[in-house]
Amino acid sequence: MAFAVCLIALGRDATEVPKPAPYSRTVTLHGTSVTLNVDRVDASNASKEPLKEFEDVNIRLRFADAVTKSPLTGDSPAAWIDRRFSIGPTTQSQCVGKVRRFAEGSTFSHTQVDLTSYFVVMMNNDSTLTVVDPRFGYGDTRLLAIVSLHGPAEDWALTEDGKRLFVSVPSASEVAAIDTADWKVVSTRAQVDRAARIALQPDEAYLWVSYGSGEENSGVDVLSPHDLKVLARIPTGRGYHHIAFTADSSFAFVTNPKDGTVSVIDVRKLARVVDIRTGEKPTWIAYSDLAKAAYVANEGDGRIVAIDAVSHTIRATMNASPGLGQIRFAPGGRFALTVNPTDNMIYVVDAATNRVVQRGKLDKGPDQIAFTNKEAHIRQRGSDSVLMIALASLGNPGAEISVADFSGGRHPPGEMSMPTPADGVVQASGENAVLVANPHDKSVYLYMEGNAAPMGNFSNYGREPRAVLSVDRSLREHSPGVYETTAKLPAAGSYDLAVFLDRPRVISCFDLPIAEDPALARTKPPKLQIEPRVNRSAFLDEPAHVSFRFTFADTGKPDAGAKDILILMAGPMWQDRQVASYEGDGIYSVNFKVPTAGTYKVFLSSPSQGLRFATYATVEVTARPNRAQ
Repeated sequence: MAFAVCLIALGRDATEVPKPAPYSRTVTLHGTSVTLNVDRVDASNASKEPLKEFEDVNIRLRFADAVTKSPLTGDSPAAWIDRRFSIGPTTQSQCVGKVRRFAEGSTFSHTQVDLTSYFVVMMNNDSTLTVVDPRFGYGDTRLLAIVSLHGPAEDWALTEDGKRLFVSVPSASEVAAIDTADWKVVSTRAQVDRAARIALQPDEAYLWVSYGSGEENSGVDVLSPHDLKVLARIPTGRGYHHIAFTADSSFAFVTNPKDGTVSVIDVRKLARVVDIRTGEKPTWIAYSDLAKAAYVANEGDGRIVAIDAVSHTIRATMNASPGLGQIRFAPGGRFALTVNPTDNMIYVVDAATNRVVQRGKLDKGPDQIAFTNKEAHIRQRGSDSVLMIALASLGNPGAEISVADFSGGRHPPGEMSMPTPADGVVQASGENAVLVANPHDKSVYLYMEGNAAPMGNFSNYGREPRAVLSVDRSLREHSPGVYETTAKLPAAGSYDLAVFLDRPRVISCFDLPIAEDPALARTKPPKLQIEPRVNRSAFLDEPAHVSFRFTFADTGKPDAGAKDILILMAGPMWQDRQVASYEGDGIYSVNFKVPTAGTYKVFLSSPSQGLRFATYATVEVTARPNRAQ
């Protein structure tokens, strides 16, 4: 099947040069050659048949100088897949309009597939994960999915390409694998007794999960990331285990706090090599490839111990203070920070000299460390303030540690109902910014470095976000001038794949036809009928009750299984959104308290049902003064 291409050269014509089928096109405009390739992820299905709905695909864009063929490197192209409702190819002005609208990123410019953004995933206090599109605009953020688990999550690990997320669920003694293309649990591995910490080794050949109660039956399970099959069970020692790896994935290091040891495991043999006694209660551990050593923080005696990755012996011991917590290396692998939430101390370790070169007093229980390219961010249990340390200031022996801060919400994270070792502060993908989970606020805050306060927050719809994760979905440069990402194609139809490059300015819309998959016809969800049950008037002193009834179009029976119905109510300078509660008989409802008299619009969204705020017809509610007035 051929591609039709709509090209915008900002006033100049562009020439199209066909490439071998299937799903490949090269266009030239303004002296820039743009090649698009869309290939199936499944290498065993290399068919030249048309792309089908819901297939996983690799999307590859190559930008080069049309004359010299030199690749255009270091750019940040953007691309979107958007359904085309018009008859015939998208015109030049329509394509420019689409790109402008998509770049704004508002709720009502939704595209079927956005190849520019990242997603924010929140680990909740209940048995769910929340997934949102963090882009700001009218409606703040977009709920993409609510992933249901068999119990509250404890820890998670994400593949380098962001395609698969692994989650440990201690109460169910299982590990779940989640496909991040559609945010569905694709496989589970049960009988990983009290599965806790989970880690992918650097080459991602094995997935490691700590098991056991921390008493006699305790160690790590080694799983295949492809099917979660247990390849080995390796008893190590007692206690809550933390795991680190050498950069070449040759050895794993597992802490055994109750035995005072670190187990060294040969990854090639999947066998324990030696147990190294490091001191009292070794807990957190981190590896430096620069030093070729693992560094473990002993909570019990306050010592930081360096373990040689080749000889598997203790290389150095550094004194800090009892109560040590997390240890983590800054980018580059030379300087490590370790915090002590007991006496509020922070220590800087120089892996080049195996010395503690700086130390300082913090405030209220520093317990987690996150890095961007420029700064370290320290979370505190007893304060909403997140502390910041410039990485450029590290390593000057004896120098005072300069600390700044910003507010990460209205409540300290130590108030969370279920602590987790997973990160509560992480770098936002592709930005010098961090995401901060605030459980008591039921929100995640976005802070851009250099600002005085967070830019805003993402609502978690009434749930406590115990940890947060950033999943990059943008086009990334994998080789000079070649930018790639993966995506799951939307439902069958005619689509534009819109491409934008700023310098040199390139805007083009590739016609992307997606065929129906007959094999999926039997599994498609039935069409729904949605009946709004909204009182078109409300009083300020009474909640505005908004509900919708969902029934199956073919049978008329109520739909009782939707778990992600989101209702948004918006008026002048105000908006609120909530996950709807199920009342029975297919009715989902929310109570809103509006602030002022006026007209409000009600929007409906449900990713699992294919409903978006932009596509479902809105309902208006008029709020009147208090009934008593």
